[in-house]
Amino acid sequence: MYYKFSGFTQKLAGAWASEAYSPQGLKPMVSAEAPPIVFATPTKLTSSLTPYDYAGKNKVPELQKFFQKSDGVPIHLKRGLPDQMLYRTTMALTLGGTIYCLVALYMASQPRNK
Repeated sequence: MYYKFSGFTQKLAGAWASEAYSPQGLKPMVSAEAPPIVFATPTKLTSSLTPYDYAGKNKVPELQKFFQKSDGVPIHLKRGLPDQMLYRTTMALTLGGTIYCLVALYMASQPRNK
């Protein structure tokens, strides 16, 4: 159901779609003439341009085969030593942060001696 504002009753009243989208009797004006040309110079067709390979070779299929290979290694350690170093560094920082938080909580829970 469509609604429009009635100027007579000052309320919303039911209406047809054409009345709701052109309020108070205003009708959309359709131009009979063609729009002006924006660019006066002719342009080349896209088929005449040489394609450029900006991204290089698509490596996704090769990486999918590599990561889906079932060799018993977790996905986050598949690339060897760099992944192991990142994983171990992350675990060490997590463990260190947990210990630091526990020590800070313990020290905050102890009363101060004057």
